[in-house]
Amino acid sequence: MAEIIVPELAESITEGTIAQWLKQPGDTVEKGEFIVELETDKVNVEVISEEAGVVSELLAAEGDTVQVGQVIAVVGAGSGSTASAPAPAAQSEAKEEVKATEAPKAPVAEETTNEQDRTIASPAARKLAREKGINLSEISPVDPMGRVRVQDVSAHGSAPTTTKAAPASAASATKEDDGRTTREKMSRRRQTIASRLLEVRQNTAMLTTFNEIDMTNVMALRSRKKDKFFEDHDVRLGFMSFFTKAVVAALKKYPYVNSQIDGTDIVKNNFYDIGIAVSTEGGLVVPIVRDADRKNFSEIEANIGELAKKARDNKLALSDMSGGSFTITNGGVFGSLMSTPILNGTQVGILGMHTIQKRPVAIGNEIEIRPMMYVALSYDHRVIDGKDSVGFLKTVKELLENPEDLLLES
Repeated sequence: MAEIIVPELAESITEGTIAQWLKQPGDTVEKGEFIVELETDKVNVEVISEEAGVVSELLAAEGDTVQVGQVIAVVGAGSGSTASAPAPAAQSEAKEEVKATEAPKAPVAEETTNEQDRTIASPAARKLAREKGINLSEISPVDPMGRVRVQDVSAHGSAPTTTKAAPASAASATKEDDGRTTREKMSRRRQTIASRLLEVRQNTAMLTTFNEIDMTNVMALRSRKKDKFFEDHDVRLGFMSFFTKAVVAALKKYPYVNSQIDGTDIVKNNFYDIGIAVSTEGGLVVPIVRDADRKNFSEIEANIGELAKKARDNKLALSDMSGGSFTITNGGVFGSLMSTPILNGTQVGILGMHTIQKRPVAIGNEIEIRPMMYVALSYDHRVIDGKDSVGFLKTVKELLENPEDLLLES
């Protein structure tokens, strides 16, 4: 017999949430095979079984908070079925149903649970479906690959249903608001994001300064070079590498923007680890492009692409997101025209990119239509004065409006 224990996750993380059981009681598991997915404050972690055998017992349900070192499952000797048995919650429901009706209803519950287990769904979608009493197999997902997401569960839940009774919490909420609102518990990561953003707002003297960039030249350069760039490097040339290079050059010119406060000291970073904010289903994450000053355009683009894919697949490691010195966030991908980004952790600066919009601008004594982008620098005024903040943003603007200079300055 072997126990599945919540492993050491990171120095600052002591607990996690069961996001999804990948094996159920009765399932065969091989040594080194993933058995459960844990959601922590920062990343999702898949836990392996150290022994081969059959899952005999699950000691925690999806959605439960578990501590590092806690036993959450037991793997026994022997061989079992690869088909999933009911999860603990489903088993309990089946037992109660048998007691209430004095009839053997368990096989029906097992069949329903097996159908749900075979449905491809995100952990968040499974959790919401369980809370709303919705059978995942009855949901028609929008995703062409058939993956059920939170939006699909919410849309299905808003339609009239006559099958399962909702859990007590959902039933009481429905009685209270007559179905006009939907209550959804924050995921662990969303709770962490919320508390940290609030902490930044309360504990920093955050200000934001704005400028606008004429994207004509960088767009023209990218248009001329993108095909050859892809042919040579097998990676697409986007705008993020230009902005990353411009930011690195500006940080070298204004080193206090690349610093942090430690007590009564200002610690200036002599490295350039640039965080790139990525939106995922579970919330915003900020993986780090390490030593961006030492990387060329293709290396930066490849690095960003790899990190973004890992973020979307919940495969980011804690090491992918720790220790950044400055952050870039791009609200423009969602159509944002202007915003005031919030500082990331202990960093004292963050650059916000926005959507490119054609606008009339004065060029000399003429009015021309140019592709313009508003950019915003949020900064901690305790460290950075107006001169440095404005100068930093002006440097980024000038380099992007004259992108050939990036080869010399970055």
